[in-house]
Amino acid sequence: MTVILFIVILVVLIVVHEFGHFLVAKWSGMRVDEFGVGYPPRVWGRKYGETEYTLNALPFGGFVKIYGEDDTDAASARAFSARPRILQALTLIAGVAMNLLLAYVIITIMLGVGTPRALTSEEALIAPDASLVIAGVLPGSPAERAGLEAGDRVVSIANADGEFSTVDPNAFTAYVSGQAAGNPLTFDIVRGEQALELSVAPETGAIPGEPERAALGVSLATVGTVAVPWYQAPVDGAILTWEITKETAIGLAKFFGSVFTLSANLAQVSGPVGIAGAVGDAYSQGLASLFTITALISINLALINLLPIPALDGGRLLFVIIESIIRRPIPTAFVGAVNMAGFAFLILLMVVVTGSDIFKLVT
Repeated sequence: MTVILFIVILVVLIVVHEFGHFLVAKWSGMRVDEFGVGYPPRVWGRKYGETEYTLNALPFGGFVKIYGEDDTDAASARAFSARPRILQALTLIAGVAMNLLLAYVIITIMLGVGTPRALTSEEALIAPDASLVIAGVLPGSPAERAGLEAGDRVVSIANADGEFSTVDPNAFTAYVSGQAAGNPLTFDIVRGEQALELSVAPETGAIPGEPERAALGVSLATVGTVAVPWYQAPVDGAILTWEITKETAIGLAKFFGSVFTLSANLAQVSGPVGIAGAVGDAYSQGLASLFTITALISINLALINLLPIPALDGGRLLFVIIESIIRRPIPTAFVGAVNMAGFAFLILLMVVVTGSDIFKLVT
């Protein structure tokens, strides 16, 4: 089931991406020869107007075939290469824009319907399922040594004097600060579908900058399900989509920067195998989680395609910008060679990341 879900999500996201190219190409007067779902061999096809719409046997995405896209000598005013470069750029960017738009729509709907998320103190009062969740654990802290992990849902916290029973992170911080160093606290937590009981004692010096305060070295957030009003959901959806996109872009920039300096940490990234596993985990937690991870993958797909790497939309956009500056087409043979090199780089990177995914599964 996990593999099928992953393939369905992949196809939807890529077809949405290609549909963006398709719409803007049509709007800008380019001749679109084919819009395909899946990759050849062809299973079915029908022509409407000048465009053939096809279903293909390999269900791993989709494509749009625009006349003259890879041929600067195409003899038609409606060829991609013959249209004004601003229209070429808009056509290339449209795929990225559609993936971001899809992510925004999903996030907005999830906010309006109600999906588990971090809550404000006011929202926590009305959320029927509000609970404390561990948001982060300091390396080397008492919490890390005890085995607490980010994502653990706290069911209860107790010691010999009684039980901590609120879902306010600030109240928890005050509670821990009031404990004597070395006085153990018992955490009943849920990790995935597993219930665990862990004991951890506060220590002074666990928090840099606050050496006198007894602490565990853990941060918590209140998480629960509260629907955002319909009139507020589009605004909050836009803000959240922007924040996720910004943080994702920063992460990708750091990763690809480390790739070129040969210092990449592959443990921090996932390829198809790792993403498929994440999709399966999200599905086991409900449709809200599945749609949320779909939005995250859509944002990642958009930003990766925008990278200035040959064979990606960002690389082709870079060529369009260069042609605008030098005011003449770049030779087709050179573009083809560079795109081939870029494609080889992407395949190599995917093989390495997939190998890392498999290594993480078996170790």
